Amino acid sequence: MIHRVNWIGLQTLYMKEVRRFFKVQTQTIWAPAITTLLQLVIFTLALGRGGRLVLGVPFATFVAPGLIVMAVMQNAFQNSSFAFLSGKMQGTIVDYLMPPLSEAELMLGMVSAAVTRGTLVGCALALIMSFWPGVSLAVAHPWAVVWFGLMGAAFLSFFGLLSSIWAEKFDHSAAITNFFVTPLTMLSGTFYVISNLAPAFQMVSRANPFFYVISGFRFGFIGQSDIGGTNAAVLHGAIGLGVFNAALGAVTYFVLRSGWRLKS
Repeated sequence: MIHRVNWIGLQTLYMKEVRRFFKVQTQTIWAPAITTLLQLVIFTLALGRGGRLVLGVPFATFVAPGLIVMAVMQNAFQNSSFAFLSGKMQGTIVDYLMPPLSEAELMLGMVSAAVTRGTLVGCALALIMSFWPGVSLAVAHPWAVVWFGLMGAAFLSFFGLLSSIWAEKFDHSAAITNFFVTPLTMLSGTFYVISNLAPAFQMVSRANPFFYVISGFRFGFIGQSDIGGTNAAVLHGAIGLGVFNAALGAVTYFVLRSGWRLKS
């Protein structure tokens, strides 16, 4: 008997999605971690020489948290944007639509698996970075690390699920990654503080939700952020991200419920 929540079905879907990417963990977890580590090496060698300080810490320590959460978000997006699209391409989308799962349960299972993959990539990357000379991953505010990390992963998981519903071929998903996700993560303060930008571009950066994820996550490690000069500004950013994710989750739920591009 299934009452209010199909917990067995939800757990089964979650474990199916986790096992799917974990079977090829070299490609889905360790390879992204190594690739992101190379970015740390390149930018540290190019910009971090001479004891350069940013927000009062060495450049390598400044840039490391941003790279970690960037990898978390990108891999959460890749995981959630693959499932429905591959099902539509291979004709197996019925495997997701026929089980006795509500739209909310289906969304929760898919998003949770994507957040799990992003978190595993972030943990693997943090483990590798902890051995890199000049990088300190001492945590100043654990709540900020957890909250902004989860909010960033959930944000890209919802967005990836929406793109998976919209896309009709893998080129569509790749276009979103290349022209939206990657540019916005790179141009959101991962490698710099926005105070170095002109006022107009600072306003554009503050309209970018990626900026709050990266700056808030960095605040959890080094205790400094360019969101604002006070901890209250970081807290306001955290609340704003929570509201934004709630709205994005509601949109994803109603799109799933409508059956748009999923049901004929």
